[in-house]
Amino acid sequence: MTDRPVDLLFEPLTLPCGAVLANRLVKSAMSDSLGDGRGNPGPGQARLYERWAEGGIAATIVGEVQGDPFAAEKPGNLVLGPLSDRAALTELTRCGSTGDTIIWAQLGHAGAMTHPPIGTPRGPSALDMPGLTCAALTRDEIAALPATFARTARMAVEVGFGGVQVHAAHGFLLSQFLSPLFNKRTDAYGGSLSNRMRLTLEVIAAVRDAVGPSVPVAVKLNATDQLEGGFSEDEAVQVVAALNATSVDLIDISGGTYFPGAASASDGTAKGAYFLPFAHRARAVTSKPLMLTGGIKTRAQAVEVLASGAVDVIGMARAMVLDPSLPQTWATDGPDPAFPRFDSPPEGGITAWYTMRLTALSRDEFGPAPEDLPAMVDAYETRDAERAVHWRRQFG
Repeated sequence: MTDRPVDLLFEPLTLPCGAVLANRLVKSAMSDSLGDGRGNPGPGQARLYERWAEGGIAATIVGEVQGDPFAAEKPGNLVLGPLSDRAALTELTRCGSTGDTIIWAQLGHAGAMTHPPIGTPRGPSALDMPGLTCAALTRDEIAALPATFARTARMAVEVGFGGVQVHAAHGFLLSQFLSPLFNKRTDAYGGSLSNRMRLTLEVIAAVRDAVGPSVPVAVKLNATDQLEGGFSEDEAVQVVAALNATSVDLIDISGGTYFPGAASASDGTAKGAYFLPFAHRARAVTSKPLMLTGGIKTRAQAVEVLASGAVDVIGMARAMVLDPSLPQTWATDGPDPAFPRFDSPPEGGITAWYTMRLTALSRDEFGPAPEDLPAMVDAYETRDAERAVHWRRQFG
């Protein structure tokens, strides 16, 4: 390996808004489930993001930051609103902004996949299928959504987040509107792709107006839902082309969905960057900086992806859970993270294991071991159930 490709990982990148990423490595959004069950940062959450910042990452994205407590993905999510503990949020962003790291909030809304114990699932269309039942949003409720995202973005900046990411991937609300599998509407928000992407574009415009021209606004987009009859790569290319005409500063390419029973891309056995072929297609229709998330586990892979010219930023999640100082590790020719192997994990089990490892990191502890998977699944589910009780008391 030559010096030049290795250096590519650590070159700064100036985003269209003028903000600078110190290098090309970003901790992509995860549902860290470290909130206190009342929408505020829980014990250790600030320390977790401080650890990532101390490890040299250019930006960390806090996953699933909600504006509507009744449309949350899990009771460990953060909620930005009138009941928020601004002091705790400010401490989180202060710690997460250590050194040159920028901490961003991912603006979420679970829609049809709202966690039923804490909210009412509502999506583009009414659905009744195994594991997923929801009502349809009314036209007035849809019309109110851009303002909800905008208020959340504005408060994110007020409490110290250095950027925001609009979540339009992984089967959550905006992704549901994009997907013909979820979206059966016959009005201006359904049918043609231009109608199905309408809400995402309206949200981006409202968020930009809320945060101003100098704050980074990113969007996370599926390359594909990986579901038969869902959002396809051909459609995703057209959405990227439409995003090129907006004020977004970074397009984060991912894929897959948390639709009940669907296989997670990150739980699969595919080698290398899952969505790199799509990134090459996206590169042909946009001049916006592109970030690729999913499947990049080694420094050699990261270098190869950047050197291909398809993308500008590498997004990593589970690798950063295994080594929170991974940028420093790679900068000093240290080893790649050692990914655990699990025997016959239950659906959602691997996600639970990584989530509980985040809890250990927030306490400056090491663990769990792969063989602890059953216990971690139990601990994860028990904690969610306990937090759901607090959530209902907090938000009614």
